[in-house]
Amino acid sequence: MATMVPQTDVITPREAEEVARANASGRVPVVLVHGLWLLPSSWERWAERFEEAGYAALTPSWPDDPETIQEARAHPEVFAGKTLRRVADHVAAVIAGLDRTPVVMGHSTGGLIAQMLADRGLAVATVAIDPGPFRGVLPLPVSTLRVSAPVLANPRNRGRAVALTFDQFKYGWANALGEDEARTLYDGYHVAAPGVALMQMANANLNPWTEARVHPANPDRGPLLIIEGEKDHTVPWAVANAAYKRQRRNPGVTEIVKVADRGHSLTIDHGWREVADTALAFVQRFA
Repeated sequence: MATMVPQTDVITPREAEEVARANASGRVPVVLVHGLWLLPSSWERWAERFEEAGYAALTPSWPDDPETIQEARAHPEVFAGKTLRRVADHVAAVIAGLDRTPVVMGHSTGGLIAQMLADRGLAVATVAIDPGPFRGVLPLPVSTLRVSAPVLANPRNRGRAVALTFDQFKYGWANALGEDEARTLYDGYHVAAPGVALMQMANANLNPWTEARVHPANPDRGPLLIIEGEKDHTVPWAVANAAYKRQRRNPGVTEIVKVADRGHSLTIDHGWREVADTALAFVQRFA
């Protein structure tokens, strides 16, 4: 690809290796973008599934993030200050190294980033799973306010890295799961996250210069699937459906699927494969 992107953050050796491997394979790349409170390792099973299906999977980090849960928990301060545009620019820089235009998928804030990248014409197809809201997505359900309150209540969190307590994680992510699985996911995946990124999404409709922005009618966007967990407290159906209604203004294919009895943890919990296969079936139509 000859796409020019801002080189604001250094590509890591792991990311460079994934790009080189994808190019050498000749396969269609699938770029998996994680959201707040996770690391790229959260996509490990998804990457294996798409590799099995004949794609080349890449799992870029957010810029300067640690590679392991252990490092992330030892140094949570490194997550602070990462804005949506900075993350999108970093992933775009990874994509710029690819020989073929990739499929781009993202979960939660990563789902918004995926749509921002598609808006730049960087995706042959896009899957946004429980995606964070962009400017023009108006619903603000009570559960979303409750999930966001620990971050939004303190303006100083804009410059901080913020972790969730287990109870906050259980309500926002694992409300559709039993206590034991919720604890396993929290212990195995949860890390701190930049408060600024959440604030950018929360304030998108109040800030005309927000970075939480896409242009739904952009003909360069390509096909888009939004996947939503029926019981998601963090990004409820009202939010995802409002995003879908705006995105369907696009001349490209725009679809939405609701996954029954699933919460915000749907990409990492026991039912991840159903969601991955839903995404795969969509991707196979276009890539």
